[in-house]
Amino acid sequence: MTDRDAVPFDLASMRKQYRAEGLSESDLAATPVEQFARWFKQAATEGGMFEPNAMVVSTADAEGRPSSRTVLLKHFDEQGFVFYTNYDSRKARDLAENPYVSLLFPWHPMARQVIVSGVARRTGRDETAAYFRTRPHGSQLGAWASAQSSVISTRADLDGAYAELAARYPEGEQVPVPPHWGGFRVAPQTVEFWQGRENRLHDRLRYVEQADGSWRVERLSP
Repeated sequence: MTDRDAVPFDLASMRKQYRAEGLSESDLAATPVEQFARWFKQAATEGGMFEPNAMVVSTADAEGRPSSRTVLLKHFDEQGFVFYTNYDSRKARDLAENPYVSLLFPWHPMARQVIVSGVARRTGRDETAAYFRTRPHGSQLGAWASAQSSVISTRADLDGAYAELAARYPEGEQVPVPPHWGGFRVAPQTVEFWQGRENRLHDRLRYVEQADGSWRVERLSP
């Protein structure tokens, strides 16, 4: 098998021409969260995406070793962007050592990205419990059944743990909130809005938090 046979696509020739219309400073909202709300509404209603609230969360441990994974955004407001996870997971362990985090919303069908850099802090238990109660019954059981990021022997072990929980807490019975499970709120320090443009001359406008809590907007070269 030749190298050409090993890769069935010519990756160098795979390219799309992005949109002509762009993003200007005059288009932006006063705060990055307001601007995010505008773009998120368009992504959710016009973008044709399966899960527009899917985002890539990138963390680094105390030694600076990075890791990334996709999670779902569950709330956002002027205080930040919220997601939920097992506090024993790799991402949570990273954040305990190094709270700086990056969120990436890859809205490819719209040739858009939003990149949030900030600091993650755990949500309060009341907020966590309120969200946990909105989850489907099966997802509540799954939060108990999975020791997220730990090594397991077989899929059967996971399925067995879930079955035991399903027997203990049948549909309609309240499932307690796991003490090892909860939310993180990422308070943004910078938020970049990336709009693909023709000839790879993309628009990149970044909000940068100032000491007084206001936001400065700067344009980045593509």
